[in-house]
Amino acid sequence: MSDILAAPAPAPKVKSAAHAGFWSLTLGCIGVVYGDIGTSPLYALRETVIAAGGIDAVTRADIIGVLSLMLWSLIVIVTLKYVVILLSADNDGEGGILSLLALAGKALGSHGGLILVFGLIGAGLFYGDALITPAISVLSAVEGLKLVTEAFDPFVVPITLGIIVALFMAQSRGTAAVAGWFGPITLAWMLAMAIGGLIHIPDDPGVFAAFNPVNAIEFVARNGVVGFMPWALCS
Repeated sequence: MSDILAAPAPAPKVKSAAHAGFWSLTLGCIGVVYGDIGTSPLYALRETVIAAGGIDAVTRADIIGVLSLMLWSLIVIVTLKYVVILLSADNDGEGGILSLLALAGKALGSHGGLILVFGLIGAGLFYGDALITPAISVLSAVEGLKLVTEAFDPFVVPITLGIIVALFMAQSRGTAAVAGWFGPITLAWMLAMAIGGLIHIPDDPGVFAAFNPVNAIEFVARNGVVGFMPWALCS
């Protein structure tokens, strides 16, 4: 009896469970957050080239400039705006425009009228983006069927509507359910894009010139603000 009482209890597997939970959440975040970022460059590149003068008139400098704009837009928006600034400005662990509005209201007290106006504008932009982004993302993805055959052209809009309706019906069960489906799909999609890009880099190593922000600045200088379309990546 004393031996039984003296036997050490098995160590709880809290760490391994937390580790597994971390990777599950990471995979879910890939499906919910990065799915749009993975599709946005497809239509952003096309629309930017068209705005810069059309596909037939595009030059190598335009392509490098657009890629540079996209690259540095992602770096500035994701790394600087979100990771450095917004993640450090939380309201008791909560984020988002409304939480930041409440935080600013506490700091300014009765002098926060202007902040309230900015908060309402930000909330309006957020809801507008939430409405238009799924439609643009899904429509742009389905339009890829036309690259296979033009016979799909009449079915692009109906297929898009069907996908969006199905997504919103599934989302009523919770974001976790959607993340469980789209996490692996988005991860496979990003790996496919990465492999496809790495394979073709030896064909033209000069594409690394996009890492030079001067190319982005020169592209805007040549084409004006109209040519600056990677704002679509901000969604």
